[in-house]
Amino acid sequence: MGGEEANFGNGPALPSLRVAIVGLGLMGGSLALALRDRVGYLCGVDRDEETLAQALRRGIVDWATADLAAGVRDAQVVILATPVRVILDLLPRLGGLLSPGCALLDLGSTKAAILQAMARLPAHLHPIGGHPMCGRERSGLAAAEATLYEGCTFVLIPLARTPPTALGLAQRLVQAVGARPLVMDGSAQEAGLRHDRLVAAISHLPYALAVALAATAQEVGAADPLLWALAASGFRDTSRLAGSDVTMMTDILLTNRGAVLEMLDRAQAHLDALREKLLREDERALRSWLASVRAHRSPEAAKSVL
Repeated sequence: MGGEEANFGNGPALPSLRVAIVGLGLMGGSLALALRDRVGYLCGVDRDEETLAQALRRGIVDWATADLAAGVRDAQVVILATPVRVILDLLPRLGGLLSPGCALLDLGSTKAAILQAMARLPAHLHPIGGHPMCGRERSGLAAAEATLYEGCTFVLIPLARTPPTALGLAQRLVQAVGARPLVMDGSAQEAGLRHDRLVAAISHLPYALAVALAATAQEVGAADPLLWALAASGFRDTSRLAGSDVTMMTDILLTNRGAVLEMLDRAQAHLDALREKLLREDERALRSWLASVRAHRSPEAAKSVL
């Protein structure tokens, strides 16, 4: 992504670090599972009482609470792992709750709006925008896995005010869970917009297309239920993302609306071109186009991301 990818070897232990994770769903819960033996103290904050009880029963955190102020008090690092619009609601509230020098990291899938909000935080806080490039279509703490972050690229976007020590700490935390920190260069706002446009193409558009595919199958299957008996790995693999958490994806689509619309237009243009080739029964053009796309999608051509 035009950034700097760090490689720290094996994950470091941070035995004196006090960490609070706000949001114990799939992403926050998986992060807690990966960090619980790597940091000195881990607190989980969530609005759902059953989630808090489950986190304590499973020993995922040292303490769990629904009280945001109590949960983040004295934390040296606070990690926001909620849906994007909840992060945007939380940021103004956190300004008066966090200790001076606290590093504040988020896991939101869109970055521009979050980085704008982080820029308005009090000067005594050290904000860093983050986005781990991993996930699953399942949601909630029950779906959390300690290995979710292993091997994934974890984007970090510091603000101009973020001290190198805070960024270095974020990199160590990311590497501690087995991920690869990638620090995007340029100004935070430019990096956020660039990030959002790129992930619209490789993450948010695939979700939208999976939803369209699943909706089409539902329509056809309603008229002829045999469809579901015929559906196999091709449909399962390409429609998997349609099962993603609705609240999370609604926030992502709305906070990255412009970039998602651009990518939908691009995809629509390709679908229109495919339709035109089929209407003309232009086999030569069809085969040429399919072969070209296949070559660019092959493991050899895209081995760095597949």
